[in-house]
Amino acid sequence: MFPHLLFLHPLLRLKVMKIHKEGHSILISLVLFLGLVNIVVRSVAPEITTVATVFSAALFILVLQFFRNPRRVIKVSDNNTVYAPADGKIVVIEEIFEPEYFSDTRKQVSIFMSPTNVHVNRNPISGTVNYFRYHPGKYLVAWHPKSSSQNERTTVVIDNGEDEVLLRQIAGAMAKRIVNYLSEGDEVQQGADFGFIKFGSRVDLFLPLDAKIEVHMGQKVKGNKTVIARL
Repeated sequence: MFPHLLFLHPLLRLKVMKIHKEGHSILISLVLFLGLVNIVVRSVAPEITTVATVFSAALFILVLQFFRNPRRVIKVSDNNTVYAPADGKIVVIEEIFEPEYFSDTRKQVSIFMSPTNVHVNRNPISGTVNYFRYHPGKYLVAWHPKSSSQNERTTVVIDNGEDEVLLRQIAGAMAKRIVNYLSEGDEVQQGADFGFIKFGSRVDLFLPLDAKIEVHMGQKVKGNKTVIARL
């Protein structure tokens, strides 16, 4: 193995994982940059080669795990069941007025994603995309009360034929880019990827008032695994 690429050695022991397409260019650039740094360090300061190698390995693995995209297959698809659209922790469960699309009161459930969570966003139900909007904005911390109305965000409404569910991707203090693959009129499948938020963020769900919430405050959830509510 080339000495300047020793920082890749810990990866040989990692379980093979699928990497989300949003991370491909970033990871390739990072490999080239870290490889160059290790070559320079080995040439001008060989006494700290080991330190540089360990730091490079830690940094690469940290970024690599952020872009992981574990395979999550919903065993029983049920359009009255709302699955978690993201991994993270439940930070909001409340009835609140939703002004952008419904203009009435809905049940809101919010999931906060830390930098260590899987950041793939998945469709909680199947149906038709009735509404999509992108809103530029600020980068307040994702748990800030005003983040859902002032931060960079996207709003998507999916209609399953009987009910509509609103999803809002919200950028956080670290997340500077929201990716969303949906457009109005799209037919989407429950559990399929619909977007990605980079480096810490939040996803809000707005549900009908008669939805039965199946999670509690502080609970850790997983996309396509945890049932958020039943319509």
